[in-house]
Amino acid sequence: MNKTKEFSKIDIQSRKLSLLIDINKAVSRTLELKESLSAVLQILLQSYKIKSGAVFLADSSKRTLSMEASVGYKIDLAKTKYVYSEGLVGRIAETGKPVIVPQVSKEPLFLNRMSSWDPKVDKEQTFIGVPISIDYVILGVLIVNLPFNSKRDYDSAKKFLTLVSSALLQPIRLRQEITLERERLVNENIQLKQKLQGEFSFSNIIGNSHSMREVYEMVAQVARANTTVLIRGESGTGKELIAKAIHYNSLRKDKSFISVNCAAIPENLIESEFFGYEKGAFTGAVSRKKGRFEMADGGSIFMDEIGDLSPMTQVKLLRVLQEQEFERVGGTETLHVDVRLIAATNADPETRIKQSKFREDLYYRLNVFSILLPPLRDRKTDILLLADHFMIKYGRQLGKAIRRISTPAIDMLMRYHWPGNVRELENCIERAVLVCQDQVIHSYHLPPTLQTAESSNTRPRLGFEESIAAYEKELIVDSLKMTNGNQTKAARLLDTTERIIGYKIKKYKINKERFR
Repeated sequence: MNKTKEFSKIDIQSRKLSLLIDINKAVSRTLELKESLSAVLQILLQSYKIKSGAVFLADSSKRTLSMEASVGYKIDLAKTKYVYSEGLVGRIAETGKPVIVPQVSKEPLFLNRMSSWDPKVDKEQTFIGVPISIDYVILGVLIVNLPFNSKRDYDSAKKFLTLVSSALLQPIRLRQEITLERERLVNENIQLKQKLQGEFSFSNIIGNSHSMREVYEMVAQVARANTTVLIRGESGTGKELIAKAIHYNSLRKDKSFISVNCAAIPENLIESEFFGYEKGAFTGAVSRKKGRFEMADGGSIFMDEIGDLSPMTQVKLLRVLQEQEFERVGGTETLHVDVRLIAATNADPETRIKQSKFREDLYYRLNVFSILLPPLRDRKTDILLLADHFMIKYGRQLGKAIRRISTPAIDMLMRYHWPGNVRELENCIERAVLVCQDQVIHSYHLPPTLQTAESSNTRPRLGFEESIAAYEKELIVDSLKMTNGNQTKAARLLDTTERIIGYKIKKYKINKERFR
């Protein structure tokens, strides 16, 4: 008899172990949480002979429990939520401890919200609920209802269901991590969009010259329309910055802004880059790839150096602009897109048309609204604003507390003709900040291109004595500027006498009145 009981216990343990193996397989079979939980409950229904069961997920911030999966219930969805300490489910979440009710008819906390038991029709049932927790943190609650059996080993049942709840930890934690990661990405996306909109608002474009104010007015006029824009100007004038200002101040600001430099893409790859390709379209096309126009659907595409496109690509681009449709390379399906085109060129389109290098019909299609960016040499009043902006920017990046640019250095910047425009000015200031060892950018910190007659026509080539004199003059001018033209204070600042300073002022013909 004892041997029979012993064999019976071994058989029960073996069946429970087999159930746990099946449950772990069901959990690892899919990444969908609801599907995993439902599969586990189905196993308990068929093999553990439960009458009904459910898994509730906890929201610790709101202290609530909501049902994620169930089996065997007459579910009223409006009644499948609990707050902590409410009913048996709430008590399990509140205390973090299992609850066993051998006879539900005798338990007032058994709320029977999901109609799992009808006392007039159904036989007596047993309720067992266990927390799903890790490191004392409640992630959810597993509950089951079993047929009442006075000889049931409740302790063994509790231990088994605790093991089942442990198996549910993995998919629930994975769901939480995915949810948190999604929220993080959404928040980052929102912050990035806000940052981009802030960076490319008009207030963040440096320049208050008359010609730049005209540009701002034109951008404000065209930004909220869907009109094609052609931005013209020399290299380095900030065409992409203006294109981004148009996009991020338009109704498409929440959609993609795709930038492409037409001159940087090899001729044999331009079509596949613009329109994408199908799998097997050519050697190496192992999968389908979206083109730039497809990626920009609903947003804007900025095509820089559009004057360098080949005649064949110009034909296909003209069709996209007119019909808003195209086919991928190697494909037959016609794709329709809603894309706003912002084009830019530093070439003269009219000249290229005469040379038969640019299609006249494409030019007229692009030139709906034209914005001409002035070169830096024509907006001298913006040079100092831009230089100060770049000085602060690179001072922060390089960890240098640079306060200002000296007067002789400013004069040198103002006299230079800037063939590379704003981009060249930025590079010059970055270099000056890099080599500067004090809090002031001096003329000798600027690149040699600004200090030689051949390249800049700013000052003649100097010998040793002339260079020393120029440096001495710069120091005196700088000290007079700091002291508002006070000769005595300037001498004290340079640790010399007022007589020597006076002599040098006369020698170098410095007008100290300009600093008062």
